[in-house]
Amino acid sequence: MIRQSDLNQFTGSESFFQHPLNRKVVYTEGVQYLAQEAGAYWLIDAIASWLGSDKHRTAAAKDPRIDYLHFWTLKRQTGGGARLVAKADSPDEAFIVQDIEFTDFPLDTVDIWVGFDGSRWTLYLPSEH
Repeated sequence: MIRQSDLNQFTGSESFFQHPLNRKVVYTEGVQYLAQEAGAYWLIDAIASWLGSDKHRTAAAKDPRIDYLHFWTLKRQTGGGARLVAKADSPDEAFIVQDIEFTDFPLDTVDIWVGFDGSRWTLYLPSEH
C-alpha cells in the first residue's frame, strides 16, 4: 500500500517518462511511482488531457502564472469519488475542476505540480521541486 511518506522520498528526477497521448507532457520518477503503485495512470492522463485545452488557455490568458507553473490536487470524496482541481496558487480559485465518479485511489489526497519549460509540461511531486 502506497503512503505519503513513500512519495516524500522522491527529490529531483534524473529520468522522465513521455506521456503516450500528449507528447508535450513528461513526468518524473516520483509521479511514475505514484501511478504504478496506486494504479493511477488515469490521474496522469486526466492532467495531461487538460494541458493546452481551451479551458487551460483561457485561464492562462487571465493569469500568466498558469503558463509556467500550477498546482493540481486530487482529493477523495465520501462515496468513493474524488475531485481533481488545478490552481495557479493555493489561495486562488480553481481554474479546472474535474469530478471523478468512482476511484479506488489509496491516498486521501495527493498533489502534483506542473511546470512548463517552453517546450514541454513536466508533472512532478512537490518533494521533487
